[in-house]
This record gives sequence, structure tokens and C-alpha cells, in this order.
Amino acid sequence: MEEKRKGRRNFLKWLAALSTVTIFAGIASVLRSISNPAPTGSSLTSSRTGFPRYKVANLRDVRVNQPVAFNYPLDDEPNVLVKLGQPAAGGVGPDGDIVAFSTICQHLGCIYAYQVPGSSPSCNASFKAPGPVGYCCCHGSVFDFANSGKVLGGPSPRPVPQVKLEVDASGDIYAVGMEPPTIFGHQTGSNDVTYDLQGGTPVG
Repeated sequence: MEEKRKGRRNFLKWLAALSTVTIFAGIASVLRSISNPAPTGSSLTSSRTGFPRYKVANLRDVRVNQPVAFNYPLDDEPNVLVKLGQPAAGGVGPDGDIVAFSTICQHLGCIYAYQVPGSSPSCNASFKAPGPVGYCCCHGSVFDFANSGKVLGGPSPRPVPQVKLEVDASGDIYAVGMEPPTIFGHQTGSNDVTYDLQGGTPVG
């Protein structure tokens, strides 16, 4: 009988110790969340949407006004990277002049092309690019590559999405995410870039 009571007391002591450990673990978890709040803004987008990190080029291989085509963030989503030769919004590299944009026009989804300042697209000899721009031959939308893809002319209701770029210590240029608005065809017009990861296979 005494042995039975002793066993019960030991069990109750063990249960009390386990409860204490659980309570302290819970308190520690709360304190960690207070001292390290959840990320917001662009860091939230990057961590929660799972944008791939994709190598596009290296600084030594990029020349002014020579566009580099690549697909991102899905394997069928065309983009263009260009070294503009002038500082640009969101630009990376030593001169802050390397940018990249989706090449799907925000009007009706046509594929547009990069135009060197002063050049004309093959579809419209009367147009002279006022700066580094994208020109859509379908309906004449013009996008400012030095200013976050802003619409300079034509029917497009929105700028083209800019690709977020990073450069590492070896000069490799990586695509790491997208800026709003969404790529045409992915909940078009939304500022929720998580939609850009739907409809295909992520690259990288």
C-alpha cells in the first residue's frame, strides 16, 4: 500500500515538472515572437510566396543597351534585363543602371521589345524612343525602363512589373522576386504578387 502511494506521489511530481517545462516553453516562444516580429513589406513577400532565386547573368557579361532575355518567375514568363547606362529606379550593379521587367504588355498581353534611346521599332518607323523604353507593337504602349516601367504612352492601364534583382560578391545577377502589379494573366491588375507564382513551374 505504501509502495502504491509512493508511486502515485512520484507520478504527480513528474506531471508537475512536465507542466512547468511546458509553461516556460510557451513563455519563451511568446518572448521570441515579440523580440523578432514577423517580416512586413517586401521581405514578407519574399519569404512567404517562395519566389525562386534565379541567376540571370554576370556583371562582366552585361553591356549597355544589349538586352538579356530570361524567363521568371515561371518557366514560361518572359522578361528582359538591360544595363541602361544611366541610374534607374530599382537598378543594381556599380552604376545602379541594371534593371529587368516582364515583357508581357499590361494592355492585352502582347510581347513588347526593348528600344534603345533614339531608335524606332520595326513596326513604327515614326516613333523615336525618348529614352530606354519598352515598345509594344500591338497597340503602341510605351514603358519607361528608367522609372519602374511607368507608362509613357499608349493604352496600357498599368506599368509593366519590375523584376527584383540582387548582385552577389562574384558579380552574379539574380532575379529574386517581382514588384507589383501582377504579370498580365495572373489576376491582372492586382498588387498581390503571390499570383505571379501560379500557372506553371517555378524556374531556378
